[in-house]
Amino acid sequence: MTLHEMMVDEIRDLYHAEKQLTKALPKLAKAATNDDLREAFEMHLEETQEQITRLEEVFEALGEKVKAKPCAGMAGIIEEGNDTMKEDADGAVMDAALIAAAQRAEHYEIGAYGTCIEWARLMGHTEVVALLEQTLEEEKATDKKLTMLAESEINQAALAEGGHEDGEEEEEETGRRVAKASGARKQTSRRQASKGGTRGRAKAADRRR
Repeated sequence: MTLHEMMVDEIRDLYHAEKQLTKALPKLAKAATNDDLREAFEMHLEETQEQITRLEEVFEALGEKVKAKPCAGMAGIIEEGNDTMKEDADGAVMDAALIAAAQRAEHYEIGAYGTCIEWARLMGHTEVVALLEQTLEEEKATDKKLTMLAESEINQAALAEGGHEDGEEEEEETGRRVAKASGARKQTSRRQASKGGTRGRAKAADRRR
């Protein structure tokens, strides 16, 4: 297999990956409770549809037939995302999990597009490089936006939602540790006192002898 054939194979993989995402993103948007997160998923769905058209232009520029290759990598990521949406989590906790699932998909695509761009550049496919770079920048922007949403509000909200319960558990555990330590100190004190009393009685007996 030549490098050109390898690149075309990778682009067909990406073509199928993007098509899978057009079905997955509406589910993520529906599951999101944060308005900004829902909007981010909906916007990226529109971008993904444009990216599919762009990949078709790439095939044309390369003189290759538009064809998808089953993308097992993205299928696995989407399956994990579907499992996440079935978890017993609500509100910001679910939103945080959805961001994690979406960013796995983004990172997969960023790596694949970056590789194809480098190969296309080496082979002098200027038009292909420009088309793929446009998509790569969109993927990076989406990843950055998801990170911003997570760090600015959603992760903290998720922590706060479970914070009271976790705090109570931690307080109870701390209380148990303190009680255990206190009991151990008392036992040590009693043993020391007992040893001290024994030594005292032994000395008294020696003096009487």
